[in-house]
Amino acid sequence: MRVLITGATGLIGSSIIKLCLEKKIQVYYLTTSKEKIEHSENYKGFYWNPKENEIDENCIEGVDKIINLVGASVSKRWTDQQKKAIVDSRVDTASVLYNLLATKENKVTQIVSASAIGIYPDSLTNLYQEDSPKIADNFLGDVVIKWERAVDQFEKLGIEVAKIRIGVVLAEGGGALEKMKEPIEKGFGSPLGSGKQWQSWIHIKDLTRIFLFAIQKNLDGVYNAVAPNPVTNKKLTHSIAKVLDKSLWMPNVPAFMLKLILGEMATIVLSSQLVSNKKIDAHGFKYHYTHILPALKSLLK
Repeated sequence: MRVLITGATGLIGSSIIKLCLEKKIQVYYLTTSKEKIEHSENYKGFYWNPKENEIDENCIEGVDKIINLVGASVSKRWTDQQKKAIVDSRVDTASVLYNLLATKENKVTQIVSASAIGIYPDSLTNLYQEDSPKIADNFLGDVVIKWERAVDQFEKLGIEVAKIRIGVVLAEGGGALEKMKEPIEKGFGSPLGSGKQWQSWIHIKDLTRIFLFAIQKNLDGVYNAVAPNPVTNKKLTHSIAKVLDKSLWMPNVPAFMLKLILGEMATIVLSSQLVSNKKIDAHGFKYHYTHILPALKSLLK
């Protein structure tokens, strides 16, 4: 099997590439940096510039599946410019790939694309399944809708489309965990807002395995990528402190203060999404990390 990966040099992409190579899956990847292009027997890079609608057509030669991970970070302050980058980096890149596949002969049968649980509305009580009709009435909800619609267009080419709605990714050396542990390590960590908001998390290794599971099982449709046992922000914060052997003595950071500091982006840390993993579970996926403490210990110890 040969897989083309976008967003390959990011936190999730680099982990997926490592697992693909371990499984003897050939990897082609797209990059906007010519300096990051490498060529080896099972690992080849190709240049693209979605803003200018440029892409090396050789990137789809012999490719069976596409894993689409590209997207500007949502954890940078949401200026108007950054908001546009967040949307365009997801929608425009999908269009560039679509146009290539629509005009050049290929044997691609499936695209597995990243998405996000930010599509679900803020709630302390609702358990969200993939078929929930409710959409978050905020910027993140709007981003995910546009993102998934951009990927859905591949169905017009007879290509199976799987969308992986990713929860809070716990990983070593980056992502949400790195930002959460820093104040705790320095002695001034505390829960955010009420601390009651649900954090539907997933270990980076399980997330990586879900993407490979999706291409190996030829899945289509929407799948939540979250661990079976979500925790509240308070529980997650205290669990990180416990693993780091640090005490928490400060009061919760008030929601109004987070909104003053982060602006609209405070949505990321204050929203509550209790998300079900039953659909991917029903397809036979087996998690390595189902509870928060073992997951944190594997990453922080």
